[in-house]
Amino acid sequence: MRSSICLKNRSIFFTAQNKPGSTKIFNFHKSRNIFTARNVNPSESLHDYVIVGAGSAGCVLANRLTEDTLDSVLSLEAGPKDTWLGSKLLMWKIHMPSALMYNLCNDKYNWFYHTTPQKNLNDRVLYWPRGRVWGGSSSLNAMVYIRGNALDYDRWEKEGAINWDYAHCLPYFKKSTQHSCGENDYRGGSGPVGVTRPQMNNPLYHAFIEAGKQAGYPYTDDFNGFQQEGFGPMDSTTWNGMRSSASVAHLHQQGAARPNLSAETGCLVTRVLIEGGKAVGVEYRQKGQLKIARAEKSVILSGGAINSPQILMLSGIGPADHLRTHGVDVKVDLPGVGQNLQDHLEVCVQQECTKPVSLYKWQQPQNMAKIGLHWFYNQGGLCGSSHFEAAAFIRSRPGIPHPDIQYHFVPTQLLDHGREKVTHEAFQVHVGQMRQKSRGFLQLQSNDPTQHPLIEPNYLDTEQDKWEMRQCIKLTREIFSQPAFDEFRGQELRPGVKYKTDDELDEFVRQFGDSTYHPSCTCKMGTDSMSVVDPVSLNVYGVSNLKVVDASIMPSIVSGNLNGPVLMMAERAADIIRGREMLKPAYNVPVYHPPTLETQR
Repeated sequence: MRSSICLKNRSIFFTAQNKPGSTKIFNFHKSRNIFTARNVNPSESLHDYVIVGAGSAGCVLANRLTEDTLDSVLSLEAGPKDTWLGSKLLMWKIHMPSALMYNLCNDKYNWFYHTTPQKNLNDRVLYWPRGRVWGGSSSLNAMVYIRGNALDYDRWEKEGAINWDYAHCLPYFKKSTQHSCGENDYRGGSGPVGVTRPQMNNPLYHAFIEAGKQAGYPYTDDFNGFQQEGFGPMDSTTWNGMRSSASVAHLHQQGAARPNLSAETGCLVTRVLIEGGKAVGVEYRQKGQLKIARAEKSVILSGGAINSPQILMLSGIGPADHLRTHGVDVKVDLPGVGQNLQDHLEVCVQQECTKPVSLYKWQQPQNMAKIGLHWFYNQGGLCGSSHFEAAAFIRSRPGIPHPDIQYHFVPTQLLDHGREKVTHEAFQVHVGQMRQKSRGFLQLQSNDPTQHPLIEPNYLDTEQDKWEMRQCIKLTREIFSQPAFDEFRGQELRPGVKYKTDDELDEFVRQFGDSTYHPSCTCKMGTDSMSVVDPVSLNVYGVSNLKVVDASIMPSIVSGNLNGPVLMMAERAADIIRGREMLKPAYNVPVYHPPTLETQR
């Protein structure tokens, strides 16, 4: 018989092996002054926390939970690391900001999800890219840093998310970032994720902002500060010319070097292990081998709005009748799992540019090589930007208390997720509604963990949503018609002059409307019968020691992009999980309210 003794995580472990493949662990818990004993096999490991997913939330949690040096953390990521031979430059398709389209349509680092045929979008199947790599979607996205509106978070609290109002969230927004313009009441100055104010060297950015002002909208210098409404520069999660993903900020620079963090890749979690109503670990596959990771304190799902509800349902937590249909043993009948799915729908409005000032020249192969080499030399030049540098938030109609339409402006053509070849000197906006009324759902297609779930976003299911998408196009045409664009404006390429009437605009949206890649709300936190997660503890209802931290727990989608809010949520969740004193709420920080709601602008 072989034996060994070790001290780890406030406990003493004595292991005895009688024969190959059979090991017994005797665990002396100092805090409880008791011994426990159990048999394990070589494919089983023991940790304080097991985090499923190394995406935006998972990276934050891996870093913050390992700040307690006596706690061991296991991070399980389905995809690979975001470096090659330890180098970010050798994985330039992730870390070069302008190269974002390379991986957006590549299943090597991407779950490559697709929706069901959408009845209100001419039965088209929409493509939903989601990150499957260190950093998750923060390693694939357009690096837009937008928090949403302060009133989104006040709405969350009204929807049952106790203490998730803006005053409680703002300190964690600040904690999560450092800003190139320095710290103020709204911006962080020393957080892990770098946020950069764009240089806006292209004249088309300035034409867009000036056109907005000429159309009667306000200017704002910080969408994440006092005033979201208006036209202005859009911050990005880049730093010194490189992508500042959650993995770069939290794993590369901090967490991965700690001995109490084990970060595994290539791990597909098949289910959460539940014993006596308590989550005790997870089962996962790695390199063809089925393994078990046990958690003494908590299992934390951070797989995102698609993977987290899928794992819950595969584990027997979800709508009971649906689980039984797929042969899943029901542990907890929780009808809200997979429901309440929300996303932002958008269209592109595109104009020909009559001057050679767009990015068209630089998107030709010979010039791409030139600017690429510049970036490899010093991470500077055109490749150091995603080129989403100007934006706008406006209200679709009178009576709306805060913006419900968002613009991303880019000085080039960008269609079909970047899969369409650039053919013109052009500029365009991605424009869409931010608080749609339609709700979708997500369900299992089988009990096979390798099969993608059924994704039904149910776009444009209300007349209000259809009206708002028409309004997006009408308001955009008005903005592009302003004098600021006179020297640049050619023919309208999309929708084009043939789309004029409401019926024709509806048809354009049905044919070309697409996802903004913001799936959320499928495991919402709250207190009603459809809530999945307790907003105070972040525990899944009906199961102890099981938490969810990612975009799925949003009660409702925010008015903007999701990466910034998820980083904030994970920072706040880390303090909740660790039992730390929460940051003091920012009750006295002012936010903008329109001078009147009687007009649209």
